[in-house]
Amino acid sequence: MRSLLLILLLIFNLQAKSLFSNEEQANTSKYIESLKNLILATQKTRGLTNSYLNGNTAAMLLVFANRDDMKAAIGNMESLPLASDPVINSRATAISQALIRLNRKAFKQKPRTIFALYTEQIDQTLMLAQSVSKRFAKDLTPFGKEISSVMMEIMLPMTEYTGRLRGMGAGIAAKGKVTKEQILDIKALSYELQSLNKKLQKSMTQLIAKYPNKLPQQIKSELATVNKGVKVYSASAEKKLLVNPKKVDADKYFDNGTKLISTIIKAYDTSNKAIMEDAKGWL
Repeated sequence: MRSLLLILLLIFNLQAKSLFSNEEQANTSKYIESLKNLILATQKTRGLTNSYLNGNTAAMLLVFANRDDMKAAIGNMESLPLASDPVINSRATAISQALIRLNRKAFKQKPRTIFALYTEQIDQTLMLAQSVSKRFAKDLTPFGKEISSVMMEIMLPMTEYTGRLRGMGAGIAAKGKVTKEQILDIKALSYELQSLNKKLQKSMTQLIAKYPNKLPQQIKSELATVNKGVKVYSASAEKKLLVNPKKVDADKYFDNGTKLISTIIKAYDTSNKAIMEDAKGWL
């Protein structure tokens, strides 16, 4: 009887965790971590450059600091095992070269032009992250596939919509006035951010219920913080910035956007750690 119980317990544990470690899943997790860091650094560089070009001269030093973070993220990506994949390497190289060229000419461009050019490269990096997740999906566990999909298709895009709200809004606040076109842009970004947040809350609630032992309890409070942060920042953009931009401090508005991105990334990092833990086997 005791032997039977031990066998049943072993079978149960093996269902929850693979017998062998999943190196491919761990490598994927490490690469998308570097992509995340590149996206965040580029988002901040874009926003600060826009703020500087709209008259906030204090933002210049921060621009250079975040350019250094971009270089560090690119260097780390190139050192990881997935960089040897020819398709991934080709796309990553194209992005890094484009970003280097953008940094060189950023201060010589019109604010709206350079903002759009950085956004284009961030979109390319987001697509690369999604491609990495899908390209190596066969190497992931069921949990790894589902949580990485949420991370790539919801969490990272949420940081981008927040980043656009942050960067564009900081430029509006620095200039002290807003155009009709900018009003439409801010409202559209706010809508997209709120829509993605609803998807995030629903998707993660389902995943937590489906895999109760895969994600730590802290993820619930992190998601609640994201939910509250999205509502507060969206309201700030629509009801304060667009109503009276002269009364909005550009640096404070930018910092509040950064705080929201940090809360999203906290949930992202918790999820990525769960993928890494899931990649560990018994042997």
